Amino acid sequence: MPQHTSTRQSSSTAGETEAEVATTTEAEKAEEVEGTAAEAPVEAAQAEAEGEKAAPEETVAPGDVPEEAAVAEKATAPEAGPGEVVASDEATVAEAVAEAASEAPADAAGEATAEAAVGDEAAAPEAEAAPEPAAPDPAGSGSAPARRPRIWQRRRSEHPSAARAFSLALTILSALLVYACLVMPNTIGGLKPAMFVRIPAEAIIGAVVLLSLPRRPRLVLAALGGAVVGALAIVDVFNIGFLEYLGRPFNIILDWSLLPDARGYLQDTLGTTTELAITVGAVLLVFLVIGLVALAAVRLANQLARSRGRATRGTLIVGTVWITCNALGLSLTGAPLASQKATAVLKTQVQTVRATLRDEADFQKVAKVDAFGNTPGSQLVPALRGKDMIFTFIESYGRSAIEDPIEAPGVDKTLDAQTAMLKKAGYAAKSGWLTSATYGGSSWLGHSTTMSGLWVSNQQRYRTVMASDHLSLTKAFKKTGDFDTVGVMPGIQKGWPEQSFYGLDKVYNAFQLGYKGPKFSWSTMPDQYALQQFQERVHSKKPADGKSRMSFLILTSSHQPWAPIPKMVPWDQLGDGSVFNAIQKAGNKASDVIADTTKSRQEYGKSVQYTVTALTQWLQRYGNDNTVLVFLGDHQPIARVSGNHASRDVPISIVAKDPKVLDAIDSWNWTDGLRPAHNAPVWKMSAFRDKFLAAYGSTPHPKKN
Repeated sequence: MPQHTSTRQSSSTAGETEAEVATTTEAEKAEEVEGTAAEAPVEAAQAEAEGEKAAPEETVAPGDVPEEAAVAEKATAPEAGPGEVVASDEATVAEAVAEAASEAPADAAGEATAEAAVGDEAAAPEAEAAPEPAAPDPAGSGSAPARRPRIWQRRRSEHPSAARAFSLALTILSALLVYACLVMPNTIGGLKPAMFVRIPAEAIIGAVVLLSLPRRPRLVLAALGGAVVGALAIVDVFNIGFLEYLGRPFNIILDWSLLPDARGYLQDTLGTTTELAITVGAVLLVFLVIGLVALAAVRLANQLARSRGRATRGTLIVGTVWITCNALGLSLTGAPLASQKATAVLKTQVQTVRATLRDEADFQKVAKVDAFGNTPGSQLVPALRGKDMIFTFIESYGRSAIEDPIEAPGVDKTLDAQTAMLKKAGYAAKSGWLTSATYGGSSWLGHSTTMSGLWVSNQQRYRTVMASDHLSLTKAFKKTGDFDTVGVMPGIQKGWPEQSFYGLDKVYNAFQLGYKGPKFSWSTMPDQYALQQFQERVHSKKPADGKSRMSFLILTSSHQPWAPIPKMVPWDQLGDGSVFNAIQKAGNKASDVIADTTKSRQEYGKSVQYTVTALTQWLQRYGNDNTVLVFLGDHQPIARVSGNHASRDVPISIVAKDPKVLDAIDSWNWTDGLRPAHNAPVWKMSAFRDKFLAAYGSTPHPKKN
């Protein structure tokens, strides 16, 4: 006998109790929700085998929802085509109804007990009357066999209390995860408990929208919204990292290009295995966070729909509280209770994208304008003809090295001592401040800003400048025709197309200086060794055709993580660098210094002392009457070392024996010696090129767009 027939007969038999009628009524309601009253038991059996087919909550009265949901979860069967009847076990249907009645909230305890008892009594006779499952039809048109309930469904029916507790815990965790992502600060200073006790407007708006949607759009929107919230949380983490290390927010358009450099830094500092583990872990974590937040949002959307009435009232109450807090400006320890943080982050990123795209077009026009672009070579730096010009950048040499209470004592002592030593050797110096275009890293932005006279503050601008014919300061010396131009770049370990922009005839990279010693974390070799190789390979040899020489050096020993740090050795014992093996092994481990902020600041100061000492000793040892040394920092060290509110200023010094060289810049009002005074003039780094060219006799011939 077909299942729907036996079910209706059992409901109309004389002598049935009111509890049996109630059970049948609940089954019929489930049938109506599924859309076919005659095939409800069939589809219930289908749902038991293949998963939940929950009735849309919006079509059912609130009081019926728990019982109907239980029926839909417990009663499942293979899917039937139009007009087909699928054979299944009627005992399974009766048992599902009985379980739904026993687990659903009842109006009275006695009613619930009666329903459960009826379900138990009905299970046995119906099980005896159940037909055997039909064999599968080879043609695919016959009925399919019933399948056993899934493991989770069986466990849930066997342990209903534990299942409900687990479900509640999962819902709470989902809510906490989404909430944390919505209110999470995007700065280190903002990571305070008060910042996590706020009411996010985005959660209220999301609840309102989800409650108004039917099932499928609701789930899709919840998944997409959760993924966006998770992605914004990842952006917040990036923002914290960039502010901590580079002193600026994360740029979602430009900063992805820095990831390979970050990997290279980790590999050089912590080793290949550790770097690979960190990289893989970070990628997996990104996808895991986005996926978990999306799943959490879907679960919360389902919970809202199952308790639509209570959810609507709760959303209205919370929304009213948010409006009140926002209108009155209520706060908890300075943090506003009414939060719009996630929306603000999204808005900021949209504005950043627009500004970045605008800046690209605007800067291309700016880069084409050059005050000395059409100046003939004969009118460039005439006052420096015959000089031995050396431009040197010291990695991470910033104002904090001279003024920070932890770093400054040792650095200032070194600068003063080397000023005195240079004076004994016949040199004089003047020093000032430049405001760098970068902070904490991206040294090439500082190099290009100084040499181009343009404000090269991001990777996009850097690419634009490198592809242009804008005149760099080093290229100006080449353009005169009176200088050979050479670069010594111990940090370059791959192709360097920038050589053309800087106008360098020859560049020595990390593999062309004959170094056989150990690396010092990121730094490929100690600065003292690089300077000795510069002396042997370049400076000691006179240029051909009676020319002078312009040299461009970038020193790296003061690059983070400042462990281990090289030590000075006798210049005549440098050899191939093997002498540094013992020094490197005896030095600090990078991991120990990175983990300790105070230690990082101390070691940073020591690294600057080392490089300044190596450079000034080289000048005393190998400089001549025509040597003019310009050395400066490229940027401040990372914010964790220089401070969250530190300036972007770096010191710059010009050293020479010829008094005319320093007399030419007397109007700059720089401080005598290697240590600039606190109130010495501060220029933008991009202003240096034009001021330098003008001071040494160059005549402007502008090139316009």
